[in-house]
Amino acid sequence: MALILVHGRGASAADIMGVYDALDRPELAALAPEAAGGTWYPYSFLAPIEQNQPHLDRALQQLDELVQHLLEEGVSAERIGLLGFSQGACLSLEYAIRNPRRYGAVMALTGGYIGPQWMTRDDVGSFDHTPVFIGANDPDPHVPFERVEETAALLKRMCADVEVRRYPGLPHAVNDDELEVCRTLIDGYAAGD
Repeated sequence: MALILVHGRGASAADIMGVYDALDRPELAALAPEAAGGTWYPYSFLAPIEQNQPHLDRALQQLDELVQHLLEEGVSAERIGLLGFSQGACLSLEYAIRNPRRYGAVMALTGGYIGPQWMTRDDVGSFDHTPVFIGANDPDPHVPFERVEETAALLKRMCADVEVRRYPGLPHAVNDDELEVCRTLIDGYAAGD
């Protein structure tokens, strides 16, 4: 089983590996890609998609290469988790939405799908009841809670089992409750649930 961890803007693979360490699941293979210059795409995730190109497509390709590598190594999609924080959460969600399948879990710690607020999404495909967790600080300086709700609704339409937890007044950071939810989800797909 494996977990792909995606760091936030201005951070690094080493930073997101701190989340892996806090999860305390050493049996879990961890892959943590790193964005050039510490950012996956240059503008807000709410900017028009074309403003974040070609960086966004390159970042999505980087995640896809990791997923494909794991699949080629014999790790089934049901035993692969995606976990991202902030910009990494947005990228992880966007990748999953564009590549729906039954994953082990998708864990987005403060994030939503990518695109401007007026953009509607009619994505197709099924997550086949993949558990998805979105933790959201509110208010958050980068991710409006409205986008979290829109993302959850889209994922539900695509047959994901979505849980959203809202954390009023907490800072833009990973909190202990989010880590505990992630541990539970990881234990679930590790056990083959």
